Amino acid sequence: MSTHDLYTIPAELSTWDVEAAGAARFTWEYDDGRDRMLALYQKGKDKQWDSVKRIDWGLEVDPYNVLGIPDTTIAIYGTPLWERMGERQRRDVRLHGAAWQFSQFLHGEQGAMICSARIVESVPDLDSKFYAATQTMDEARHAETYARFLQEKVGLAYPINEHLKALLDSTLSDSRWDMPYLGMQVLIEGLALAAFGVMRDITTKPLPKQILAYVMQDEARHVAFGRMALRDYYAGLSGSELREREDFVIEGCYLMRDRLRGRETWENLGLNRSEVTEAMECVDRSEYLRLFRSLLFSRIVPCVKDIGLWSPRLQQAYADMGVLDMAGQSLEALMRQDEDIAEKLDAERFAAEEAERHAEVAETVALGTDS
Repeated sequence: MSTHDLYTIPAELSTWDVEAAGAARFTWEYDDGRDRMLALYQKGKDKQWDSVKRIDWGLEVDPYNVLGIPDTTIAIYGTPLWERMGERQRRDVRLHGAAWQFSQFLHGEQGAMICSARIVESVPDLDSKFYAATQTMDEARHAETYARFLQEKVGLAYPINEHLKALLDSTLSDSRWDMPYLGMQVLIEGLALAAFGVMRDITTKPLPKQILAYVMQDEARHVAFGRMALRDYYAGLSGSELREREDFVIEGCYLMRDRLRGRETWENLGLNRSEVTEAMECVDRSEYLRLFRSLLFSRIVPCVKDIGLWSPRLQQAYADMGVLDMAGQSLEALMRQDEDIAEKLDAERFAAEEAERHAEVAETVALGTDS
């Protein structure tokens, strides 16, 4: 089945062409490079995995209850609009919400794949090219995984959100080699990583938990890569050059915040115009979504501070968004947690499989003895 058959609303075009800017850079310096970057590259090679084999695709998913979380997380829950809905329409609210969220994850992963390929092409340092090449493979695997999840388990998809598309456009059309790092590694990946983390921790369903945990294990390295490269580079930029990057970060963070409102889901649930307005007002007032949006900046704000973009006006922008206190988060601790959760999930799964095999062998032996 074509993905276009799953879209709730028509995608504008079968492809989206972004005019490339900047130069492809070769380097003839093949010495070892930076130890930390090469260590990250080695880890990127060591941690490659196959989504066909590592993920248990035989697990069932209820498309009307994808994550298995309570309805209290839905922005309109308990409101007059929710009370007016029948159970069938409420089921559609759950389905469309999950389909929209995972669709944006999918489109973001394709964007990350293209941005990391652009980094391979344009970054001047060979050690960065090496690592970005491993990330390109990671992002291809993530896009493959989310596409399969939507096609086989959810059965519904949404085109790319206009705010995510605008940030990707700005990131890819800029000729400066550091902008794919800043737009993708810091902003888009940082927000996605936090979103994956919230959903990984609250879902009660094993298949989405596996997907989110394994993808996060990769994404934590990607954000570390962006921090490492940009921190070195931004230390040598002028005040005006840093201000241009800060302008980009501020605009990008507002785009990411607005992306989370998901207006298009409410417009495709058969609601009239006034009900869509009512739903969006609920979204803006929702305490759960306010907390969710705040948590989504837990990876971005400390990363922006760490790479050296921390002027008073940037701090004020984060204060206006209500996320300035996220600057104190430890990215290293979060990254270790992401690694540990994925490895623990693997250990639990394979221990259970081993126990099942031992039980089957014991049963077979017992049958042979009885006969």
